[in-house]
Amino acid sequence: MRHFLLVFDRSKGRLLTVIEHKRRADALQARFDTEKLHRQDPSIEVVVLTAGSEQALRRTHARYFEDVQQLASDGLRHVTVAESDGGAGGEVRIVTG
Repeated sequence: MRHFLLVFDRSKGRLLTVIEHKRRADALQARFDTEKLHRQDPSIEVVVLTAGSEQALRRTHARYFEDVQQLASDGLRHVTVAESDGGAGGEVRIVTG
């Protein structure tokens, strides 16, 4: 497994850094060091995530890699709204696949 240090700016919705570490201990130490650098900025999120590959990480934690519009667009592909009563309320149906 691979260990990835991600630094994400919540206020901008933007990933600032992705660094891969082979050893979890190294990734965690990098996380602690990075958190110290950003401790005065609550909008900065520092995490270590483990995945088999960066591609797998991008798939399972897309919110770090995609902008808000892209996430919303992807989400809408999986949700359809079936209106009833001439549009006075509706049923939300989750569509998978």
